[in-house]
Amino acid sequence: MSGFVASGTVVPVTLTNDGFWPDIEGEAVRAAMRLEPGITPERLTEAVVAAMVNVNRELRSYKLARQAEGQTKLADVPADEINGESELVIIYRRAIYCSAGAEVAERFPNTDTSRHGAMHAEQLAPTVDDLRRDARFAIRDLLAVSRTTVELL
Repeated sequence: MSGFVASGTVVPVTLTNDGFWPDIEGEAVRAAMRLEPGITPERLTEAVVAAMVNVNRELRSYKLARQAEGQTKLADVPADEINGESELVIIYRRAIYCSAGAEVAERFPNTDTSRHGAMHAEQLAPTVDDLRRDARFAIRDLLAVSRTTVELL
């Protein structure tokens, strides 16, 4: 993900994906998910790689279908653009970021010695369930399927 050098500056690292799915910038995940600086680059890398593996597996049939249509990468799939970028790429990244954020929150919860600080952090931080839900929504959005399953009784 990223490494630290003697000067204390962060050296950004890109996690290379499989070629169809976009690569993931480690520090972009940290910034977007507002992860604590105490989360080491190794822990963050582990969480992002796990997210990439899981999301890529869930979207394998989608990828194969797009490749059969001739698109060699997600950015080639016809889609609207937002801020000059394919909305599908934006949605994919959200699935990765939320999955990685859930992994980090679950495995390495924030700690604060003051009661007030802990209560404030709980109010601001999304829960693991929120992050997993957001990741699931992003995957369903990419697949263009409903987020809700309704069954008549």
